[in-house]
Parts: sequence; C-alpha cells; structure tokens
Amino acid sequence: MDEIAKPSGKAGATQPWSLKIYNVFKEFHVRHVAYVPDSGHSELIRRAEGDQEMRALALTSEEEGVALLSGAWLGGERGALLMQSSGVGNCVNMLSLVKLCRIPFLTLVTMRGEWGEFNPWQAPMGAAAQRALELMDVHVLRASRLDEIEETVRAGAAMAFEGGAPVAVLLSQRVIGAKKFAGQETR
Repeated sequence: MDEIAKPSGKAGATQPWSLKIYNVFKEFHVRHVAYVPDSGHSELIRRAEGDQEMRALALTSEEEGVALLSGAWLGGERGALLMQSSGVGNCVNMLSLVKLCRIPFLTLVTMRGEWGEFNPWQAPMGAAAQRALELMDVHVLRASRLDEIEETVRAGAAMAFEGGAPVAVLLSQRVIGAKKFAGQETR
C-alpha cells in the first residue's frame, strides 16, 4: 500500500518528506530557495529560512524565480524554485532563458488538481503542468509515493547541477495530501 502524507494545513504540522528534500538541498549545496508562498512547501520553506547557509526568497510570481536562479547560477551559486502546479503556467515564457542559455535549473512542484482535489480551478494547470514543462525541454521527474521523494529529488538535483539540465520534480498530490480548508465538509 502506498504511504500517503496528511496535508499540513496547520503551523507545526510534520511533512516527513520536507526534511528529506532539505537534506538533498544541503548535499547539493543549494544556497537560494525561491518560492511563492504555498502551504505544500511551507515546512521546507521554514527550514530554508532558518538555515544560515541558505537564502529563502519570497516571490510575487514564479517566473521571477527562473530569472533569480539563473542569476544565482551565473554568480556561481545553486538554487531551487518551489512552486505549485498552478504556477507552472506563469513560468513558460521565462523557461526559454534556461533553455537558450543552457542554465542548470531545478524546480520542485507540488501538484494540485489531482487526487482528492476540491478546487476545480486547480484542475486545468494540474493536468497541463507536466506537458507545459516538457514543451520547454525541462526534464520532468515525478514522485508519487513518500518513499520515492528523496531519490527523485536527488536524481533531479544531479541532472540539474552535475548534468547542466533544466529539471522539474513533480510531487504528486497523493503524496503531499489533498488540501482542505476550514469549514469544508465532505459530501
């Protein structure tokens, strides 16, 4: 049976996979963690904010993260972009920068619009995210179980930072858990 993480939704909730990703970031000397605030990545963001060797940078749009991490790479440092699948569409044009300039790029995408999704607005981009990334020549890896996350993120980091490729690791909604908001009832 697949392991399923319960969504955090509450401050201090544990996301066991976030520590594994954080450890991979440390292993690959990731210094910049760019993100648009997202509860799916919240614990990983807190870890990056608390690390003196990392710089966590809140963005207003995911495409800013592509430019920021490209600049970090040109300055000799590594970074990762954390986003939700709904943010992939905001990055498509800017991904031409990493493609044309051959800049190593790593993004971790928490998927929405999949398993157990309550919000129909998340479905279109959730369904199109992987194809959109692939159309921009971004290698896409997917973690669909908790026990796949660490090895998948490590493989993506190696492809990006050692192989020079743009890589997206999709974290399945089945792994991160379907979100529910206060007052939401199951029908």
